Amino acid sequence: MKKRVLLLSAYDAESHRYWHQNLSRHLDNIEWHILSLNDRFFSWRMAANALIFKNLHDARLQQKYDLLIATSMTDLTAVRGFYPHLASIPNLLYFHENQFAYPHNPRQTGIAEVCLKNLTAAYLADELVFNSAYNRRSFFDGALQFLKKMPDGVPRNFLTALRAKSRLLPVPIADDCQPLKTPFKSDALQVVWNHRWEHDKGPETLLALIRLSHDLPIKFHILGRAFKKIPKAMQTIKDKHANQCLTLGYVDNRADYIHVLQHADVVLSTADHDFQGVAMLEAVACGCRPLAPNHLVYPDLYPPENLYPVIPAEPEKQARAIFAKLQQACELKAVSHNLSWRHCHDNYRQWIKQWL
Repeated sequence: MKKRVLLLSAYDAESHRYWHQNLSRHLDNIEWHILSLNDRFFSWRMAANALIFKNLHDARLQQKYDLLIATSMTDLTAVRGFYPHLASIPNLLYFHENQFAYPHNPRQTGIAEVCLKNLTAAYLADELVFNSAYNRRSFFDGALQFLKKMPDGVPRNFLTALRAKSRLLPVPIADDCQPLKTPFKSDALQVVWNHRWEHDKGPETLLALIRLSHDLPIKFHILGRAFKKIPKAMQTIKDKHANQCLTLGYVDNRADYIHVLQHADVVLSTADHDFQGVAMLEAVACGCRPLAPNHLVYPDLYPPENLYPVIPAEPEKQARAIFAKLQQACELKAVSHNLSWRHCHDNYRQWIKQWL
């Protein structure tokens, strides 16, 4: 009889779905029960996800399972309070990101409470799993600074205990990400920008870069998912710079998306935060050369030649630093990682097996 694993994804962003859909597909010797909440209304989702899970999935949550895996945005404390039987099985917390390393957004409220829920869930979990060393470092660095603000009541050796039960396990890259056997040749340098159309992904820098490139043989593939309200810079790109773009908008068909990545030269990040950079890693696996800022997760993944200096709050200056790199794109290094499911399958299988 297959073991029953409950997986809770409280803010089911595209990269989170990518992870758990491939996880359940590749580890098919397990009976998976995946419950997720849409990735919208962030503050409300963080405050009330346990209550929403109970409202939407009460009958399924009352069932018996052998293992609980929750993403780090899940309010594990409240979930265990509603369903005490889930506290009697192993609880694993997977960190796609952590709240301590997010750029400050003045429109979001209750961030201190979200950070505290993150820490409480980590305290209750049997194991903390991070998708990158940077994610783990920034979690513990941020948690240390956060706990220093607490006037009293912090458990002794709190972070030491959390660190002792933490491990790294990256999100594997889908096996369809493969380079072309024969490299594609183009008259123009093709640059992929495949990120969410949101402010934390640096759209102002992207716009400034496109303006700098207007009379040069550089073409862009502006991919990634757009939401109802998009940044003004992205709207300007759509309205005034579509002629510089070979692709402009989300590519829903997976085969078409992979085709774009395989025929491009460079994949670019202008992000203010990235904890693993799955979109970048997919493009790199398809043969693109990465160009990324020299902070966040990127120095752990890419050589110095592929990193540009960070100039905070100066999109025009930042764009010029990127532009200088693109003008010497031949100096960007090709990069390969062993992050496909073919390479990661055994690590994931052993991870789950040790808790069942």
